[in-house]
Amino acid sequence: MMRVVIVVLFVLAATASGAALFVARDPGESAPKLLPPTVTATLARQRAFVERLFVAGTLVARDEAMVGAQIDGLRIVEVLAEDGDRVEKGQILARLDRSQLDALLAQNDAAVARADAAIAQARNQVEQSEAIRIQAAADLLRARKLEPGIITQATLDQRVAAARSTEAQVAAAESALAVANADKRSREAERRELMVRVDRTDVRAPVAGLVSRRSARLGGLAVGSGDPLFRIVTDGAIELEADVPEDSLAELALGMGANVDLPGSNNAVSGTVRLVSSEVDQTTRLGKVRIALAAQAHIGSFASASIVLARRTSVAVPAAAVAQTGSVDSVLVVHDGHIEQRTVTTGLTNDTETEITAGIAVGEAVVVRAAAFLRNGDAVRAVASGQHREAAK
Repeated sequence: MMRVVIVVLFVLAATASGAALFVARDPGESAPKLLPPTVTATLARQRAFVERLFVAGTLVARDEAMVGAQIDGLRIVEVLAEDGDRVEKGQILARLDRSQLDALLAQNDAAVARADAAIAQARNQVEQSEAIRIQAAADLLRARKLEPGIITQATLDQRVAAARSTEAQVAAAESALAVANADKRSREAERRELMVRVDRTDVRAPVAGLVSRRSARLGGLAVGSGDPLFRIVTDGAIELEADVPEDSLAELALGMGANVDLPGSNNAVSGTVRLVSSEVDQTTRLGKVRIALAAQAHIGSFASASIVLARRTSVAVPAAAVAQTGSVDSVLVVHDGHIEQRTVTTGLTNDTETEITAGIAVGEAVVVRAAAFLRNGDAVRAVASGQHREAAK
């Protein structure tokens, strides 16, 4: 019985309170004034925009020298360079077995010594023949000065024959000397050829650079027609070779800067566009671009880069402030407390802002986020965004 009384009292109290809530408003009292909706706005400002082209490809050597053996059939007895070594021009990279060439040099030395002895002997023979010729010529001259009755014709004929014989001996001796000299020159030429072959047993770097691959193996045979013993990246210059769509090739120019992301590195390295291909693949419709790197990298690795096509300063608004209807872009501008919808021409867009090339001036208040419920001419209350406040500071 006690519980029923308490419930009835609570219901009566609630009914009285509700009646108070539904008391009619005095007809003479004015309705409260409605405030316009609040929107967050920011000022359009100037900022720098960078137009970039993103490419990807493989790291390659700008120029690569193939170092092979210039003499065949000799074994490699010493290897003096490894992968990754930086070498200078003319530096010895490997040595070949020269024992056979040393034996040929020894034979050549003996042949040159024999040629020298033959030359000396031929010179003596020439001198001896010349002396006999002079004596025979003198005898002939005296015989011709004698009276016919003193010397017989037979004796005179013998003197003439002797003089002619000595002249022939001199000519023969001079010919023998010439042959000896020619033989020596031939031996000397053989020696020069041998020295060239000996010099080629030292495999030298034709250029300065970085050894990218070593194929030389100790004890292996050097074959000129086989794989190169060493590959050297000339001056250590590495480039990124990337494919570019044909419609982007026209935007590229030599000397453009680029940021290259290398595998395993958290920091991008700087690069420069060194080469833009003048040919487009007919199947893929892609062209080649080469970006020279300012740092060392591993050939054959995959890398990506962003090429700076252009830098310009333009009007910027938040990216969310731009609404797109079909192919038309628009921005809501707050002017004298009312919404004004502007058609704009957009350009580049980064992470947070969009470039406006026409339709908005610097300093105009722009609604930060385009809203479908706002219409042209609507009254609003603009509240500065955090970006606006930071810009004002």
